[in-house]
Amino acid sequence: MTVPHDGLGRDRRRVRYPAAPGHRDLTELGPAPRVAVVGAGIAGLAAATGLAERGCTVEVIERERYLGGRVGAWNERLPDGTEVAMNRGFHAFFAQYYNLRKLLGRSDPGLDRLRRLDDYPLVDAHGRRDTFRGLPRTPPWNALAFALRSPTFRVRDLIRMDPRAAAPLAAVSVPGIYEWIDHLDADTFLREINFPESARHLAFEVFSRSFFIEPRRMSAAELAAMFHIYFLGSSEGLVFDVARDNFDVSLWTPLERYLIGPASAQRPGTVRFTRGVGVERVECEGAGFRLTDDSGATSSVDALVLATDNTGLRRLVESSPELGDADWRARVAGTAVAPAFAVQRLWLDRPVRADRTCFLGTGGLDPLDNISVVDRYEKQAAQWAAATGGSVVELHAYAVAETVPEPRERAAIRDRLLARLHAMYPETAAATIVGESMLWRQDCPRFSPGDFAPRPGVQTPHPRLMLAGDGIRADLPVALMERAATTGWMAANALLREWGAAGHTLHSVPAQGRSTFLRTLATRERQAR
Repeated sequence: MTVPHDGLGRDRRRVRYPAAPGHRDLTELGPAPRVAVVGAGIAGLAAATGLAERGCTVEVIERERYLGGRVGAWNERLPDGTEVAMNRGFHAFFAQYYNLRKLLGRSDPGLDRLRRLDDYPLVDAHGRRDTFRGLPRTPPWNALAFALRSPTFRVRDLIRMDPRAAAPLAAVSVPGIYEWIDHLDADTFLREINFPESARHLAFEVFSRSFFIEPRRMSAAELAAMFHIYFLGSSEGLVFDVARDNFDVSLWTPLERYLIGPASAQRPGTVRFTRGVGVERVECEGAGFRLTDDSGATSSVDALVLATDNTGLRRLVESSPELGDADWRARVAGTAVAPAFAVQRLWLDRPVRADRTCFLGTGGLDPLDNISVVDRYEKQAAQWAAATGGSVVELHAYAVAETVPEPRERAAIRDRLLARLHAMYPETAAATIVGESMLWRQDCPRFSPGDFAPRPGVQTPHPRLMLAGDGIRADLPVALMERAATTGWMAANALLREWGAAGHTLHSVPAQGRSTFLRTLATRERQAR
Protein backbone atom coordinates (compact mmCIF):
# COMPACT_ATOMS: atom_id res chain seq x y z
CA MET A 1 0.00 0.00 0.00
CA THR A 2 2.98 2.34 -0.19
CA VAL A 3 4.91 4.06 -2.92
CA PRO A 4 8.41 5.52 -2.59
CA HIS A 5 8.52 8.77 -0.66
CA ASP A 6 9.33 11.67 -2.97
CA GLY A 7 10.58 14.32 -0.56
CA LEU A 8 9.06 17.62 0.45
CA GLY A 9 7.16 18.41 -2.73
CA ARG A 10 7.67 18.41 -6.48
CA ASP A 11 5.58 21.34 -7.67
CA ARG A 12 7.96 23.79 -9.29
CA ARG A 13 5.30 26.50 -9.17
CA ARG A 14 4.86 26.51 -5.44
CA VAL A 15 5.31 29.98 -3.98
CA ARG A 16 8.22 30.91 -1.73
CA TYR A 17 7.81 33.67 0.85
CA PRO A 18 11.39 34.69 1.74
CA ALA A 19 12.40 35.14 5.35
CA ALA A 20 12.99 38.67 6.58
CA PRO A 21 16.70 39.38 7.14
CA GLY A 22 18.11 39.94 10.60
CA HIS A 23 20.05 38.42 13.47
CA ARG A 24 20.24 34.64 13.53
CA ASP A 25 20.90 34.41 17.27
CA LEU A 26 19.38 36.95 19.64
CA THR A 27 21.42 35.58 22.56
CA GLU A 28 24.47 37.27 21.04
CA LEU A 29 22.85 40.68 21.54
CA GLY A 30 21.99 40.40 25.23
CA PRO A 31 19.37 38.67 27.39
CA ALA A 32 17.16 36.47 25.25
CA PRO A 33 13.52 37.53 24.82
CA ARG A 34 11.16 35.42 26.93
CA VAL A 35 8.08 34.17 25.09
CA ALA A 36 5.15 32.11 26.31
CA VAL A 37 3.29 29.94 23.82
CA VAL A 38 -0.12 28.86 25.08
CA GLY A 39 -1.08 25.63 23.36
CA ALA A 40 1.15 22.77 22.19
CA GLY A 41 -0.72 21.81 19.06
CA ILE A 42 0.82 22.12 15.61
CA ALA A 43 0.53 25.92 15.65
CA GLY A 44 2.11 26.31 19.07
CA LEU A 45 4.92 23.89 18.26
CA ALA A 46 5.70 25.72 15.01
CA ALA A 47 5.77 29.07 16.82
CA ALA A 48 8.00 27.69 19.57
CA THR A 49 10.38 26.17 17.01
CA GLY A 50 10.62 29.39 15.00
CA LEU A 51 11.34 31.46 18.11
CA ALA A 52 13.83 29.07 19.71
CA GLU A 53 15.78 28.84 16.46
CA ARG A 54 16.52 32.55 16.76
CA GLY A 55 17.59 32.43 20.39
CA CYS A 56 14.37 33.12 22.32
CA THR A 57 13.62 31.51 25.65
CA VAL A 58 10.28 29.81 25.14
CA GLU A 59 7.84 28.26 27.58
CA VAL A 60 5.10 26.16 25.99
CA ILE A 61 2.07 25.80 28.26
CA GLU A 62 -0.37 23.02 27.41
CA ARG A 63 -3.59 22.15 29.24
CA GLU A 64 -3.44 18.50 28.13
CA ARG A 65 -0.85 15.97 29.25
CA TYR A 66 0.24 15.32 25.66
CA LEU A 67 1.58 17.39 22.76
CA GLY A 68 0.08 17.79 19.30
CA GLY A 69 -3.35 19.25 20.10
CA ARG A 70 -5.92 17.68 17.79
CA VAL A 71 -3.11 15.55 16.35
CA GLY A 72 -2.10 14.42 19.82
CA ALA A 73 -1.82 10.85 21.06
CA TRP A 74 -1.80 8.91 24.30
CA ASN A 75 -2.08 5.36 25.63
CA GLU A 76 -5.14 3.55 26.95
CA ARG A 77 -5.70 0.07 28.39
CA LEU A 78 -7.92 -2.65 27.02
CA PRO A 79 -10.10 -4.62 29.45
CA ASP A 80 -7.40 -7.32 29.65
CA GLY A 81 -4.85 -4.72 30.79
CA THR A 82 -2.97 -4.45 27.49
CA GLU A 83 -1.68 -0.93 26.85
CA VAL A 84 -2.62 0.34 23.39
CA ALA A 85 -2.13 3.54 21.43
CA MET A 86 -5.00 6.00 20.96
CA ASN A 87 -5.42 9.35 19.23
CA ARG A 88 -8.15 11.58 17.84
CA GLY A 89 -8.32 9.83 14.52
CA PHE A 90 -6.87 9.55 11.06
CA HIS A 91 -4.88 12.51 9.64
CA ALA A 92 -3.58 12.84 6.10
CA PHE A 93 -0.23 14.59 5.61
CA PHE A 94 -0.47 15.90 2.05
CA ALA A 95 2.57 16.83 -0.01
CA GLN A 96 1.13 20.37 -0.24
CA TYR A 97 1.67 20.82 3.50
CA TYR A 98 5.03 22.47 3.01
CA ASN A 99 5.18 24.39 6.29
CA LEU A 100 4.01 21.45 8.37
CA ARG A 101 6.64 19.28 6.72
CA LYS A 102 9.20 21.98 7.48
CA LEU A 103 8.29 21.61 11.15
CA LEU A 104 8.35 17.80 11.17
CA GLY A 105 11.66 17.87 9.30
CA ARG A 106 13.38 19.45 12.29
CA SER A 107 13.46 16.06 14.02
CA ASP A 108 13.03 13.85 10.95
CA PRO A 109 14.93 15.43 8.01
CA GLY A 110 13.94 12.71 5.54
CA LEU A 111 10.39 12.46 6.87
CA ASP A 112 11.06 8.78 7.33
CA ARG A 113 8.42 8.58 10.07
CA LEU A 114 5.75 9.26 7.46
CA ARG A 115 4.53 6.65 5.00
CA ARG A 116 3.02 7.37 1.58
CA LEU A 117 -0.29 5.66 0.79
CA ASP A 118 -1.00 4.94 -2.85
CA ASP A 119 -4.75 5.54 -2.88
CA TYR A 120 -7.62 7.41 -1.27
CA PRO A 121 -10.82 5.66 -2.38
CA LEU A 122 -14.32 7.03 -1.87
CA VAL A 123 -17.54 5.02 -1.93
CA ASP A 124 -21.19 6.06 -1.66
CA ALA A 125 -24.38 4.38 -0.49
CA HIS A 126 -24.96 2.96 -4.01
CA GLY A 127 -21.55 1.29 -4.09
CA ARG A 128 -20.12 3.76 -6.59
CA ARG A 129 -16.41 4.15 -6.06
CA ASP A 130 -13.93 6.91 -6.87
CA THR A 131 -10.18 6.70 -6.58
CA PHE A 132 -7.24 9.10 -6.76
CA ARG A 133 -4.77 6.45 -7.83
CA GLY A 134 -2.91 7.07 -11.08
CA LEU A 135 -4.23 10.58 -11.75
CA PRO A 136 -2.03 12.95 -13.77
CA ARG A 137 -0.33 15.49 -11.54
CA THR A 138 -0.63 18.59 -13.72
CA PRO A 139 -3.68 20.86 -13.36
CA PRO A 140 -6.25 21.01 -14.85
CA TRP A 141 -5.76 17.50 -16.27
CA ASN A 142 -5.75 15.98 -12.77
CA ALA A 143 -9.26 17.26 -12.00
CA LEU A 144 -10.53 16.50 -15.50
CA ALA A 145 -9.24 12.92 -15.38
CA PHE A 146 -10.78 12.40 -11.94
CA ALA A 147 -14.15 13.69 -13.16
CA LEU A 148 -14.23 11.72 -16.41
CA ARG A 149 -13.33 8.38 -14.89
CA SER A 150 -15.68 8.83 -11.92
CA PRO A 151 -18.84 6.68 -12.00
CA THR A 152 -20.77 9.68 -10.72
CA PHE A 153 -19.61 12.15 -13.39
CA ARG A 154 -20.16 11.86 -17.14
CA VAL A 155 -19.15 13.93 -20.15
CA ARG A 156 -22.73 15.19 -20.44
CA ASP A 157 -22.45 16.47 -16.87
CA LEU A 158 -19.39 18.47 -17.84
CA ILE A 159 -21.28 19.96 -20.80
CA ARG A 160 -24.24 20.90 -18.62
CA MET A 161 -22.17 22.80 -16.09
CA ASP A 162 -22.29 26.59 -16.24
CA PRO A 163 -18.66 27.56 -17.00
CA ARG A 164 -19.07 31.20 -16.02
CA ALA A 165 -20.71 30.38 -12.70
CA ALA A 166 -18.09 27.69 -12.08
CA ALA A 167 -15.21 30.08 -12.74
CA PRO A 168 -14.41 30.53 -9.02
CA LEU A 169 -13.51 26.84 -8.77
CA ALA A 170 -10.93 27.12 -11.54
CA ALA A 171 -9.53 30.59 -10.87
CA VAL A 172 -9.15 30.88 -7.12
CA SER A 173 -7.15 33.75 -5.69
CA VAL A 174 -6.52 34.13 -1.98
CA PRO A 175 -7.88 36.15 -0.27
CA GLY A 176 -9.95 37.40 -3.24
CA ILE A 177 -12.11 34.27 -3.38
CA TYR A 178 -13.54 35.15 0.04
CA GLU A 179 -14.58 38.61 -1.11
CA TRP A 180 -16.30 36.98 -4.06
CA ILE A 181 -18.32 34.02 -2.80
CA ASP A 182 -17.87 33.72 0.98
CA HIS A 183 -21.52 34.78 1.36
CA LEU A 184 -22.66 31.54 -0.33
CA ASP A 185 -22.81 28.08 1.17
CA ALA A 186 -21.07 25.29 -0.73
CA ASP A 187 -24.26 23.36 -1.47
CA THR A 188 -25.99 26.38 -3.04
CA PHE A 189 -22.90 27.21 -5.09
CA LEU A 190 -22.63 23.67 -6.49
CA ARG A 191 -26.30 23.71 -7.43
CA GLU A 192 -25.89 27.07 -9.18
CA ILE A 193 -23.13 25.71 -11.41
CA ASN A 194 -25.14 22.53 -12.21
CA PHE A 195 -22.61 20.24 -10.61
CA PRO A 196 -24.11 16.72 -10.80
CA GLU A 197 -25.82 15.73 -7.57
CA SER A 198 -24.31 12.24 -7.33
CA ALA A 199 -20.78 13.57 -7.76
CA ARG A 200 -21.56 16.37 -5.34
CA HIS A 201 -22.47 13.88 -2.63
CA LEU A 202 -19.50 11.61 -3.19
CA ALA A 203 -16.64 14.03 -3.87
CA PHE A 204 -17.40 17.44 -2.44
CA GLU A 205 -19.39 16.22 0.55
CA VAL A 206 -16.55 13.94 1.60
CA PHE A 207 -14.11 16.83 1.46
CA SER A 208 -16.39 19.39 3.11
CA ARG A 209 -17.02 17.04 5.99
CA SER A 210 -13.28 16.75 6.50
CA PHE A 211 -13.69 20.36 7.64
CA PHE A 212 -16.20 18.97 10.17
CA ILE A 213 -19.13 20.67 8.52
CA GLU A 214 -21.88 19.83 6.03
CA PRO A 215 -21.88 21.42 2.53
CA ARG A 216 -25.06 23.40 3.26
CA ARG A 217 -23.23 25.09 6.13
CA MET A 218 -19.76 25.37 4.64
CA SER A 219 -18.56 28.51 2.90
CA ALA A 220 -18.42 28.23 -0.89
CA ALA A 221 -15.16 30.19 -0.74
CA GLU A 222 -13.62 27.57 1.55
CA LEU A 223 -14.78 24.86 -0.84
CA ALA A 224 -13.22 26.67 -3.81
CA ALA A 225 -9.99 27.27 -1.89
CA MET A 226 -9.89 23.59 -0.97
CA PHE A 227 -10.39 22.63 -4.63
CA HIS A 228 -7.50 24.95 -5.50
CA ILE A 229 -5.16 23.61 -2.81
CA TYR A 230 -5.67 19.95 -3.63
CA PHE A 231 -6.50 20.02 -7.35
CA LEU A 232 -6.22 23.01 -9.68
CA GLY A 233 -3.64 24.99 -7.73
CA SER A 234 -1.13 22.23 -7.10
CA SER A 235 0.55 19.43 -8.97
CA GLU A 236 1.45 17.56 -5.78
CA GLY A 237 -1.56 15.29 -6.15
CA LEU A 238 -4.11 13.97 -3.68
CA VAL A 239 -2.24 10.96 -2.39
CA PHE A 240 -0.83 11.56 1.05
CA ASP A 241 1.35 10.32 3.88
CA VAL A 242 0.31 8.89 7.22
CA ALA A 243 2.32 8.57 10.42
CA ARG A 244 4.04 5.21 10.70
CA ASP A 245 3.30 5.04 14.42
CA ASN A 246 1.05 6.75 16.93
CA PHE A 247 1.45 10.52 16.67
CA ASP A 248 3.41 10.88 19.91
CA VAL A 249 5.99 8.30 18.82
CA SER A 250 6.25 9.38 15.18
CA LEU A 251 5.93 13.14 15.47
CA TRP A 252 5.87 14.94 18.78
CA THR A 253 8.28 13.11 21.09
CA PRO A 254 11.10 13.46 18.51
CA LEU A 255 10.26 17.16 18.01
CA GLU A 256 10.18 17.71 21.78
CA ARG A 257 13.63 16.14 22.07
CA TYR A 258 14.91 18.49 19.38
CA LEU A 259 13.46 21.53 21.16
CA ILE A 260 14.59 20.74 24.71
CA GLY A 261 17.99 19.31 23.80
CA PRO A 262 21.30 21.15 24.19
CA ALA A 263 21.46 24.49 22.40
CA SER A 264 23.02 24.42 18.94
CA ALA A 265 23.79 26.73 16.06
CA GLN A 266 20.44 25.82 14.51
CA ARG A 267 18.53 26.24 17.78
CA PRO A 268 20.37 28.60 20.13
CA GLY A 269 17.29 29.28 22.25
CA THR A 270 15.78 27.12 24.97
CA VAL A 271 12.32 25.57 25.22
CA ARG A 272 10.50 24.32 28.31
CA PHE A 273 7.20 22.44 28.26
CA THR A 274 4.63 22.75 31.03
CA ARG A 275 1.80 20.23 30.63
CA GLY A 276 -1.45 19.73 32.46
CA VAL A 277 -1.71 23.46 33.19
CA GLY A 278 -4.18 25.96 31.75
CA VAL A 279 -3.65 29.70 31.46
CA GLU A 280 -6.62 31.49 33.02
CA ARG A 281 -5.78 35.18 32.62
CA VAL A 282 -3.32 37.50 30.85
CA GLU A 283 -2.51 41.04 31.96
CA CYS A 284 -0.33 43.64 30.27
CA GLU A 285 2.89 44.32 32.14
CA GLY A 286 4.99 47.07 30.60
CA ALA A 287 5.78 46.00 27.04
CA GLY A 288 5.10 42.38 27.95
CA PHE A 289 2.57 40.25 29.82
CA ARG A 290 1.86 38.53 33.11
CA LEU A 291 0.16 35.13 32.93
CA THR A 292 -1.89 33.48 35.67
CA ASP A 293 -2.48 29.76 35.42
CA ASP A 294 -5.20 27.58 36.93
CA SER A 295 -3.07 26.89 40.01
CA GLY A 296 -2.80 30.60 40.75
CA ALA A 297 0.88 30.78 39.79
CA THR A 298 2.05 33.76 37.72
CA SER A 299 4.86 34.32 35.25
CA SER A 300 6.08 37.31 33.27
CA VAL A 301 7.15 37.25 29.62
CA ASP A 302 8.23 39.70 26.95
CA ALA A 303 5.84 38.32 24.31
CA LEU A 304 2.98 35.88 23.96
CA VAL A 305 1.56 33.53 21.32
CA LEU A 306 -1.97 32.25 21.90
CA ALA A 307 -2.20 28.98 19.95
CA THR A 308 -5.36 27.56 21.49
CA ASP A 309 -8.54 26.35 19.81
CA ASN A 310 -11.35 28.86 19.24
CA THR A 311 -13.15 28.04 22.47
CA GLY A 312 -9.98 28.40 24.53
CA LEU A 313 -9.09 31.66 22.80
CA ARG A 314 -12.53 33.16 23.44
CA ARG A 315 -12.43 32.13 27.09
CA LEU A 316 -8.94 33.49 27.68
CA VAL A 317 -9.59 36.84 25.98
CA GLU A 318 -12.87 37.23 27.84
CA SER A 319 -11.07 36.76 31.17
CA SER A 320 -8.27 39.17 30.14
CA PRO A 321 -9.94 42.58 29.66
CA GLU A 322 -6.63 44.39 29.10
CA LEU A 323 -5.94 42.56 25.84
CA GLY A 324 -6.64 44.25 22.51
CA ASP A 325 -9.21 46.85 21.56
CA ALA A 326 -12.98 46.61 21.23
CA ASP A 327 -12.95 45.64 17.54
CA TRP A 328 -10.37 42.90 18.02
CA ARG A 329 -12.11 41.51 21.08
CA ALA A 330 -15.36 41.39 19.12
CA ARG A 331 -13.63 39.45 16.35
CA VAL A 332 -12.32 36.91 18.85
CA ALA A 333 -15.71 36.65 20.55
CA GLY A 334 -17.30 35.97 17.14
CA THR A 335 -15.19 32.92 16.35
CA ALA A 336 -17.18 29.71 16.36
CA VAL A 337 -16.67 25.97 16.40
CA ALA A 338 -17.94 23.34 13.99
CA PRO A 339 -20.48 20.68 15.01
CA ALA A 340 -19.44 17.80 17.23
CA PHE A 341 -17.71 14.71 15.84
CA ALA A 342 -17.01 11.20 17.05
CA VAL A 343 -14.12 8.76 16.62
CA GLN A 344 -14.74 5.09 17.42
CA ARG A 345 -11.70 2.82 17.60
CA LEU A 346 -12.27 -0.93 17.82
CA TRP A 347 -9.87 -3.72 18.69
CA LEU A 348 -11.34 -6.83 17.05
CA ASP A 349 -10.44 -10.48 17.61
CA ARG A 350 -10.07 -11.25 13.90
CA PRO A 351 -8.61 -9.49 10.85
CA VAL A 352 -10.53 -7.64 8.21
CA ARG A 353 -10.21 -8.93 4.66
CA ALA A 354 -6.76 -8.57 3.14
CA ASP A 355 -8.02 -6.43 0.25
CA ARG A 356 -9.49 -3.74 2.51
CA THR A 357 -7.82 -0.39 1.96
CA CYS A 358 -6.05 1.49 4.77
CA PHE A 359 -8.50 4.36 4.43
CA LEU A 360 -11.95 4.55 2.86
CA GLY A 361 -13.95 7.76 2.61
CA THR A 362 -17.73 7.38 2.47
CA GLY A 363 -20.60 9.53 1.22
CA GLY A 364 -24.31 9.25 1.92
CA LEU A 365 -23.77 6.63 4.65
CA ASP A 366 -24.77 8.71 7.65
CA PRO A 367 -23.35 8.87 10.27
CA LEU A 368 -20.21 7.17 8.87
CA ASP A 369 -17.65 9.34 7.08
CA ASN A 370 -14.68 7.02 6.82
CA ILE A 371 -13.20 3.70 7.86
CA SER A 372 -9.53 3.26 8.69
CA VAL A 373 -7.82 -0.09 9.17
CA VAL A 374 -5.26 1.24 11.59
CA ASP A 375 -3.10 -1.88 11.80
CA ARG A 376 -2.33 -1.55 8.08
CA TYR A 377 -0.23 1.59 8.64
CA GLU A 378 0.37 2.25 12.36
CA LYS A 379 3.16 0.26 13.99
CA GLN A 380 1.71 -0.19 17.48
CA ALA A 381 -1.65 -1.30 16.09
CA ALA A 382 0.11 -3.66 13.67
CA GLN A 383 2.05 -5.23 16.53
CA TRP A 384 -1.14 -5.80 18.51
CA ALA A 385 -2.87 -7.30 15.47
CA ALA A 386 0.08 -9.59 14.75
CA ALA A 387 0.23 -10.78 18.35
CA THR A 388 -3.51 -11.47 18.65
CA GLY A 389 -4.58 -12.30 15.11
CA GLY A 390 -7.04 -9.42 15.29
CA SER A 391 -7.36 -5.97 13.74
CA VAL A 392 -7.71 -2.35 14.78
CA VAL A 393 -10.45 -0.46 12.97
CA GLU A 394 -11.45 3.17 13.33
CA LEU A 395 -14.71 4.87 12.34
CA HIS A 396 -15.24 8.62 11.98
CA ALA A 397 -18.49 10.56 12.17
CA TYR A 398 -17.93 14.21 11.28
CA ALA A 399 -20.50 16.91 12.03
CA VAL A 400 -22.66 14.20 13.56
CA ALA A 401 -24.48 16.46 16.05
CA GLU A 402 -24.88 20.18 16.69
CA THR A 403 -23.27 19.71 20.11
CA VAL A 404 -21.90 16.68 21.94
CA PRO A 405 -25.09 14.71 22.56
CA GLU A 406 -26.43 13.15 25.74
CA PRO A 407 -25.31 9.60 26.63
CA ARG A 408 -28.37 7.88 25.15
CA GLU A 409 -27.92 9.58 21.76
CA ARG A 410 -24.19 8.91 21.84
CA ALA A 411 -24.91 5.21 22.36
CA ALA A 412 -27.35 5.23 19.42
CA ILE A 413 -24.77 6.85 17.14
CA ARG A 414 -22.18 4.34 18.29
CA ASP A 415 -24.51 1.49 17.34
CA ARG A 416 -25.27 3.03 13.93
CA LEU A 417 -21.57 3.38 13.20
CA LEU A 418 -21.03 -0.25 14.09
CA ALA A 419 -23.93 -1.31 11.85
CA ARG A 420 -22.40 0.63 8.95
CA LEU A 421 -19.08 -1.11 9.50
CA HIS A 422 -20.76 -4.51 9.45
CA ALA A 423 -22.60 -3.65 6.23
CA MET A 424 -19.47 -2.29 4.53
CA TYR A 425 -17.06 -4.95 5.86
CA PRO A 426 -19.30 -8.00 6.55
CA GLU A 427 -16.42 -10.03 7.99
CA THR A 428 -16.43 -7.74 11.04
CA ALA A 429 -20.02 -8.69 12.00
CA ALA A 430 -18.87 -11.94 13.57
CA ALA A 431 -15.87 -10.37 15.30
CA THR A 432 -15.71 -9.94 19.05
CA ILE A 433 -14.86 -6.44 20.21
CA VAL A 434 -11.85 -6.96 22.48
CA GLY A 435 -11.64 -3.25 23.28
CA GLU A 436 -13.35 -0.04 22.26
CA SER A 437 -12.70 3.66 22.67
CA MET A 438 -15.38 6.20 21.72
CA LEU A 439 -14.16 9.77 21.64
CA TRP A 440 -16.43 12.82 21.33
CA ARG A 441 -15.14 16.34 20.71
CA GLN A 442 -16.33 19.74 19.52
CA ASP A 443 -13.29 21.96 19.16
CA CYS A 444 -12.64 22.38 15.42
CA PRO A 445 -13.05 25.87 13.88
CA ARG A 446 -16.13 26.64 11.84
CA PHE A 447 -15.82 27.69 8.17
CA SER A 448 -19.32 28.88 7.36
CA PRO A 449 -20.46 31.66 4.99
CA GLY A 450 -19.31 35.05 6.22
CA ASP A 451 -16.82 33.70 8.75
CA PHE A 452 -13.66 34.72 6.89
CA ALA A 453 -13.76 38.54 6.98
CA PRO A 454 -14.17 38.97 10.76
CA ARG A 455 -11.84 36.11 11.65
CA PRO A 456 -8.88 37.41 13.71
CA GLY A 457 -5.48 37.18 12.09
CA VAL A 458 -2.04 36.35 13.42
CA GLN A 459 -1.20 39.91 14.43
CA THR A 460 -3.18 41.73 17.11
CA PRO A 461 -3.40 45.33 18.36
CA HIS A 462 -0.51 44.53 20.72
CA PRO A 463 2.80 44.21 18.80
CA ARG A 464 3.99 41.43 21.10
CA LEU A 465 0.81 39.38 21.18
CA MET A 466 0.20 36.92 18.32
CA LEU A 467 -2.43 34.32 17.51
CA ALA A 468 -1.90 31.00 15.74
CA GLY A 469 -4.02 28.01 14.84
CA ASP A 470 -6.16 26.49 12.12
CA GLY A 471 -9.00 28.84 13.07
CA ILE A 472 -6.86 31.97 12.58
CA ARG A 473 -7.02 33.95 9.35
CA ALA A 474 -4.15 33.43 6.95
CA ASP A 475 -4.32 35.15 3.54
CA LEU A 476 -2.55 32.22 1.92
CA PRO A 477 -3.94 29.07 0.28
CA VAL A 478 -3.55 26.78 3.29
CA ALA A 479 -6.01 24.57 5.17
CA LEU A 480 -6.38 22.27 8.17
CA MET A 481 -3.01 21.15 9.63
CA GLU A 482 -1.12 23.30 7.14
CA ARG A 483 -3.00 26.41 8.25
CA ALA A 484 -2.05 25.62 11.84
CA ALA A 485 1.63 25.20 10.98
CA THR A 486 1.69 28.26 8.72
CA THR A 487 0.14 30.59 11.29
CA GLY A 488 2.56 29.26 13.91
CA TRP A 489 5.56 30.15 11.75
CA MET A 490 3.93 33.51 10.90
CA ALA A 491 3.46 34.30 14.61
CA ALA A 492 7.14 33.58 15.25
CA ASN A 493 8.18 35.69 12.27
CA ALA A 494 6.08 38.67 13.41
CA LEU A 495 7.64 38.62 16.88
CA LEU A 496 11.14 38.15 15.50
CA ARG A 497 10.72 41.32 13.44
CA GLU A 498 10.14 43.16 16.73
CA TRP A 499 13.64 42.24 17.82
CA GLY A 500 15.38 42.56 14.45
CA ALA A 501 15.82 38.81 14.09
CA ALA A 502 15.71 36.84 10.87
CA GLY A 503 12.43 35.17 10.04
CA HIS A 504 11.69 31.78 8.50
CA THR A 505 10.92 31.17 4.84
CA LEU A 506 7.44 29.81 4.11
CA HIS A 507 5.86 28.13 1.07
CA SER A 508 2.40 27.56 -0.32
CA VAL A 509 0.66 26.38 -3.44
CA PRO A 510 0.20 29.32 -5.87
CA ALA A 511 -2.05 32.01 -4.40
CA GLN A 512 -4.09 32.19 -7.61
CA GLY A 513 -5.27 29.86 -10.36
CA ARG A 514 -2.57 28.57 -12.69
CA SER A 515 -4.48 29.20 -15.93
CA THR A 516 -4.41 32.74 -17.35
CA PHE A 517 -7.47 31.96 -19.50
CA LEU A 518 -9.51 30.73 -16.53
CA ARG A 519 -8.44 33.69 -14.40
CA THR A 520 -9.56 36.06 -17.15
CA LEU A 521 -12.92 34.29 -17.42
CA ALA A 522 -13.33 34.44 -13.68
CA THR A 523 -12.52 38.15 -13.58
CA ARG A 524 -15.16 38.87 -16.22
CA GLU A 525 -17.72 36.80 -14.32
CA ARG A 526 -16.95 38.61 -11.09
CA GLN A 527 -17.27 42.01 -12.74
CA ALA A 528 -20.56 40.94 -14.31
CA ARG A 529 -21.92 40.13 -10.87
